Amino acid sequence: MRCAPPPTRTAADLLSDRATDPAATAEAPTLSEVFVENASDGGPLGFLLAQIDPAGGPVLWISDRLSRHEAGRLCIAGLPRPLEVIAVDVNRPLDVLWAMEQGLGCGVLGAVVGEVWGEAPQLDFTATKRLALRAEAHGVAAWLIRRAAQPNLSAARKRWRVASLAALPDPDDSRAPGAPLWRAELFRSRWGAPGDWVARTTAQGRLHLDHRVEAEAAAPRTGQG
Repeated sequence: MRCAPPPTRTAADLLSDRATDPAATAEAPTLSEVFVENASDGGPLGFLLAQIDPAGGPVLWISDRLSRHEAGRLCIAGLPRPLEVIAVDVNRPLDVLWAMEQGLGCGVLGAVVGEVWGEAPQLDFTATKRLALRAEAHGVAAWLIRRAAQPNLSAARKRWRVASLAALPDPDDSRAPGAPLWRAELFRSRWGAPGDWVARTTAQGRLHLDHRVEAEAAAPRTGQG
C-alpha cells in the first residue's frame, strides 16, 4: 500500500478551524484513549470499532508484546465487514508510538490504533501531544488502548473508561446473547462534557450512547419521601 501525500494542516489552520467552527472541530479526527477496566475484557475493542467507519480506509492496528500475551491478538475474522485491518506486531511501547506516528502521516488510512500494556514511561504527555497533533494535521483518527494502566497526564482529546455489560437478549433466541452493551465513562473531553453512559451499537453498526448512568442514579425513587 502506498501513501498518497496527505494534505498536511499547519497549527495556524487548526487554530483557525477551532475558532470558526467549534462543532466541526469536536468531530474531527484526533487522539482518543480507551482504558480497559478489566484487562481481559475484549468488549472495549467493540466500543472502539463501532466508532470507525470502514469506508474511511484501512485501519493500522499496532500492539506491543505484553498486550498480545496478556489480552490476545485481534481476531480479524470476527471483525465487521468490509473493515480492512493491517495488523502490526511490535515488542515495546516505544515501538508502538513510533509506528503510530508513521501511520498517522498516511492519509489513506481510516484510523491508527495502538495497544499498550501497563505503565509505559515513554507514553508521557509529550508523546501523546505528538500523536494528537499529527492526527489532527493529517486527518487520521488515532486511538490508544490502555490496559493495566492508570490515566496519568495525557494530551488525548477524549479519554474513556469502558467495561462490558450484560448483552441485550437476542430477539430470535432468548437463550442466546444479543447486541453488546458497554458502560462508557468519558472522564476527560476537550470539547464536550464528561459523562457516564450505557453504550450500544445501532443497526448500522455505529456507536450510540443510549442513556446516562448518572441520570439513573440521581432519579428519585418511588415510594420514598
